[in-house]
Amino acid sequence: MMAPAALFLAALTAMLLRPPDVPFYEIDRIAFIVLILGVAGRAVVTGGRLLVVERATWPMIGLTLLAVASVIGQPFDNQTWCLLAAKFFVPFTLFHVAGLAFRDERGLRQFEMFALLVLAYLCFTSIAFLVGAKSLIFPRFILDESLGYHVDRARGPLLQAVANGVSLNLLGVLAVHAFLRGRIRGLKATLLLASLPVAILATMTRAVWLSFTVSIGVLIFISHNRRLRRICVGVTIVGALGLLIALSFDDHRRALMDRLHESGPLDFREAVYAGGWQMFLEKPLTGWGVNQMPAELARHVSGYKERELYPHNTYLEILVEHGLFGFALYAWLMWEVFRLGRGLIPQAERDGLLNPRFHAMWPVLLGVYWVNATVVVMNYQFVNGLLFTMAGMLAAQQRRAAKELERGMGPSLTTLRGSAA
Repeated sequence: MMAPAALFLAALTAMLLRPPDVPFYEIDRIAFIVLILGVAGRAVVTGGRLLVVERATWPMIGLTLLAVASVIGQPFDNQTWCLLAAKFFVPFTLFHVAGLAFRDERGLRQFEMFALLVLAYLCFTSIAFLVGAKSLIFPRFILDESLGYHVDRARGPLLQAVANGVSLNLLGVLAVHAFLRGRIRGLKATLLLASLPVAILATMTRAVWLSFTVSIGVLIFISHNRRLRRICVGVTIVGALGLLIALSFDDHRRALMDRLHESGPLDFREAVYAGGWQMFLEKPLTGWGVNQMPAELARHVSGYKERELYPHNTYLEILVEHGLFGFALYAWLMWEVFRLGRGLIPQAERDGLLNPRFHAMWPVLLGVYWVNATVVVMNYQFVNGLLFTMAGMLAAQQRRAAKELERGMGPSLTTLRGSAA
């Protein structure tokens, strides 16, 4: 109860490093429950509110109810409920708990330091994979070819190259923000920011490359901060040098050229998208339900013998599983999350983590998530949890700003009421 921020970060760490297919694979669930109990206990002891309803809360409730209603009458399937937790239960809960756990600038600085440490770890792991130093990769299950996807790429503990790339990109934007605030300096900052484009390159994923390039380009051309532009130009130069060095080695050059010219995944996605659209047209309003798409999609796509096919597109999956109503709720949720970056900032927090520059970067962070969601289904608990944690911080900041505004207007309102009386 005394350290809600530490509990929160421990839960995020468990979600990042959750080892699959081992006896303690539920450690992330245990950490999540402990976090809820700790924050709830603190609220009871201090007399605070446990749940604050935001505008984003309503589409969250709607999506969760739709998802639960689609599986409640089916036989219990652990995979389905795990997907529900990763996509809805956990990130939506973290959104509301974040405002209670990170109540002051000290807690926000702890989150920032956590983000920098995770970024350093993911960059180190990706670069170690790229150069063949696999003995340095930890945990060892990352190298297990029987687990996850993309065993030939830098996929990190999330066991999926796109998820690793999204995490690197999101955390990289936070690292740039931390550098501008003076939270990291000197050699540490140089090494961390220089390793980021190399780690992105190591994912060998075109969507990750594209989203990273676009996010850096947006920061360069849209920002009015000269220092921010210089940092982004420097990161771009390092990325270009890293690419040139990689091309000088035959193995890396061959792998990069194969990824750039590979058409098989594009043909597969085209067929899957067409099959998914056909499924949507069959049930446009009610949808097919959670986790029903893989098996049904295989029946709507010809030319592939797999028993289960996956949509590789978050928006298509929502449209097929939950119909137009579910998609409208998701669009509403994303709009409300976007609006959080346009909220008021308390005077005392204008130099903190959630300062005006962070608000300006918020659309870039969301853009990274949205772009990559077009090529993968965001079933990754850590990625969803990270994004909705930041959204919850912004929502809590808006509440603090509203209270500050009310306190500032209090005397004027009292005077007006007295005059009217």
